[in-house]
Amino acid sequence: MTKTKLITASMSLAVALAFSGCVPSQNMESTSKMEMKTSPILSAYVKIAQTNYNDALNDAKALELAINKFATNPTQTTLANAKNAWLKSRESYGQTEIFRLSNGPIDAEEGWVADTYGALEGQLNAWPLDENMIDYTIDAEGKRTSGNIIDTIGSFNPGGEDSKAINVSTITPDALAQLNENGGDANVSTGYHAVEFILCGQDQDYSNFVKDSITNGAMTAGQRPLSDFTSDKNAPRRLAYLKAASSKIVSDLETVASAWGDNGLYQKAIQGKLSGDNASKNIATNTALKQILAGMGVFIKSELANERIAVAVLTPSEEDEHSCFSDNTHRDITTNYLGFRNILTSTYKGKSYGASLLDKVSKEDKTRIISLMASIESKIKSINKVATTTAHFDYQIQPDNPQAKIIVKLKNQMRKLGDEMVHVANANGISLTTEDVTDADETKL
Repeated sequence: MTKTKLITASMSLAVALAFSGCVPSQNMESTSKMEMKTSPILSAYVKIAQTNYNDALNDAKALELAINKFATNPTQTTLANAKNAWLKSRESYGQTEIFRLSNGPIDAEEGWVADTYGALEGQLNAWPLDENMIDYTIDAEGKRTSGNIIDTIGSFNPGGEDSKAINVSTITPDALAQLNENGGDANVSTGYHAVEFILCGQDQDYSNFVKDSITNGAMTAGQRPLSDFTSDKNAPRRLAYLKAASSKIVSDLETVASAWGDNGLYQKAIQGKLSGDNASKNIATNTALKQILAGMGVFIKSELANERIAVAVLTPSEEDEHSCFSDNTHRDITTNYLGFRNILTSTYKGKSYGASLLDKVSKEDKTRIISLMASIESKIKSINKVATTTAHFDYQIQPDNPQAKIIVKLKNQMRKLGDEMVHVANANGISLTTEDVTDADETKL
């Protein structure tokens, strides 16, 4: 969820054709017969992941520094600086989302990868969140809600199935981690969106609920007052929360970035470079590529197109948009797509990292894919332009807004692009079907 950098001409059709792509793999399938020669696609994938996660980590450290400065001296200027640091941190992290859903260190749910790295995606980027669990909100009657982490001294139980009470007398990274998704997926207490809510506050635009008709304006995001951090009785706890949550983001990203580092266990495994006691962790090249390519398809088709776009525009509700507190959803869509494009074309920040996944695709298929991507990029550019000049994403998804039709078309085209990964995979010697690139539970709308 980051601010106003539009997709540039570097995402044009001509450049897309010029870009090359690389993708490594992930799986816990070990094999003594595995070729030890590293796939150029996997080598490029590793280099992009390493660079992208290092950027995300550095931006998270800058966010933590800005928050610490704000906590030491809470002023309008330091608050604005912290918000800007949050926006910047989302630019790099958003592009790392493409490394999800491939049994890698960010979200592997079983096996040695999960045991080693802990599947930290849920702590870093879980959403949507129940903001009432973290701090007060203003309800439709203009009243403050209560009974949250911020205003609870002592034991706090988030509620939900099998929820457990956690002592929050002192707000620490460990306490927040224990509360995250404790009792339910919406019980989010850590990560970027928790920090976003504390910094920005509730974005009170209930235009999807006509009877409430609370609209602070198409270009107005959350407006948490500075007094929440200065004169309010819970001001010290909000500052403590910000410090703990930003510290947790940094430590989690350090763990994930280490997996991709020069000596990272995972990056060596995916390239079949482990030996000795760790040799059994090596991941067969075809297995790795299949997981990566399938993950890319599922991400663009089911996660981005459906979970992050279709649900919001078809509801339509700001509560279902990714960055609803900062109104930065247009950048989420942009960077998430860019992450997909980075791996497909083996580029990052305009730099080529080697052979592209498109290199072996037939001329006919490549032309169709590039044309589809160009159309997608033009729609993303439109969403960004409107978001920075006329109306944020929460207004664009309203049925009477012309942008809503563009967003629906974008969703449909991203689904088609996900299906195209079957052709990309087959051209690279990997057998996939449309079922492999589809999360049936997330592709119903």
